[in-house]
Amino acid sequence: MTTNEQTRQINDRLNIPRQPVPKQAPADRVTNFDETYLLMDMGAALVEASRCIDCPSAPCMDACPVHNDIPAALKRLEDGDLLGAAAKFRETSTLPEMCGRLCPQESLCEGACVVGFAIRPDGGLHPPVAIGRLESFITDNERRTIGRFPVRLSVPATGRRVAIVGSGPAGLTVAEELQARGHSCTVFDMWPEPGGVLRYGIPNFKMSKQILDEKLQSLRDQGITFVTNTKVGTDVTLDALHDEQGFDVIFIGTGAGVGNPLRAPGEELGNVYPATDFLVRGNLRPDELPEHLREKPYIGTDVVVVGGGDTSMDCVRTAIRLGAQQVTCVYRRTEAEMLGRAEERKHAMEEGVTFAYLTTPVRFIGDPDGNVQSVELVKMELGEPDASGRRRPIQVEGSEYTVPASAVVIAVGYGADAEFAEHMPVETDRWGLVKVNDRTGQTNVPYIFAGGDVVNGADLVVTAIADGKRAATWIHQHLSNMGPAKKG
Repeated sequence: MTTNEQTRQINDRLNIPRQPVPKQAPADRVTNFDETYLLMDMGAALVEASRCIDCPSAPCMDACPVHNDIPAALKRLEDGDLLGAAAKFRETSTLPEMCGRLCPQESLCEGACVVGFAIRPDGGLHPPVAIGRLESFITDNERRTIGRFPVRLSVPATGRRVAIVGSGPAGLTVAEELQARGHSCTVFDMWPEPGGVLRYGIPNFKMSKQILDEKLQSLRDQGITFVTNTKVGTDVTLDALHDEQGFDVIFIGTGAGVGNPLRAPGEELGNVYPATDFLVRGNLRPDELPEHLREKPYIGTDVVVVGGGDTSMDCVRTAIRLGAQQVTCVYRRTEAEMLGRAEERKHAMEEGVTFAYLTTPVRFIGDPDGNVQSVELVKMELGEPDASGRRRPIQVEGSEYTVPASAVVIAVGYGADAEFAEHMPVETDRWGLVKVNDRTGQTNVPYIFAGGDVVNGADLVVTAIADGKRAATWIHQHLSNMGPAKKG
């Protein structure tokens, strides 16, 4: 192909418009907890894949924390080889159907997509290739075609045993990678069901729990054991897992699921919920929850959610689905400073959520029964940038006002479990995050590794997967250096 022919082919691809991805209409989706996005049409998916220009540098791959070979996968889809496309994604990612739904592609692969910033001959710009939706489409199609998740073949058993603490994306990745290398993996979790943040932090309208349940079954079929309702550190110690139960290596992947308090007067009132409690009680079946969390959260008419990240969007959208007449998201900066996905804010607005920017609560006011009934808010203005680089919010004197609130949700960030940190023999920082070797994920205790949010702080599913894959590589090396396991 000549240079002119190549240029013409690229220009032809650049001029293909982005294909629409169907969604439930806002009026319909607020009545259910089904996924907002609907199945992509095969024809639209093939056209969308053809928008990829297969650029030699492939910046989308570099921008992906697990470095998916996106051009190769999309080329296989374009050629009609959907199973081959899925296999390509699974070469680097253990949870591609979940990443396709949950990753902030606009700041990762799609944010680096050349198609999105290439200037056309007419001077126009088009959106990037819909990589995330295609990743979901490809892997969903694979599961429908073969009737299940693919189960990885394992090499002969090494006799070595690994305990994984936490069944979120990092823990599941470590278990899958090491089981495939012949090591016997047991995953411990304090919740009644495995899945970690994928079950207890992600609402169904973003990702159906059926996908997670099918994935977990595939891991069981691979030979991985799950032990639930067991909090490592209190029910069983890390030392006991190693010294008494005989696990050769322990991986800590407990995440950072403890909600930060606002520390405002009245936060202890009834119907003022931490984000995690609100989301699990609002989104999950009672049998998936501990007994003290099985009752649905009280909603009433007016719900106020404090915070501006993706978790706060999960909370406002859950409140709408639980029947709140008025839901207000209170955020102390402007929309431009929000850290969450613009797509999620758009969905919330479409569903009727009101946003109060440059506003923060100063106290929660209760009724005679000790339940919250209103929130006193104050207006803010932005000053000089703080350590995060965002302009610091400053209260505007005399701007206080009160709004009714039958329920309040605090969604102002997450941290590690400080109680768990106290029971660990490994070094942690002042936030309770585990200190590891950045290259290997190994802690100061040679047989203990860690990764995901318990190391990084609250982050992305895909970064936890990347940590899990890296840790699994080095754990395998560590176990291999121990030599053959003794029989009996």
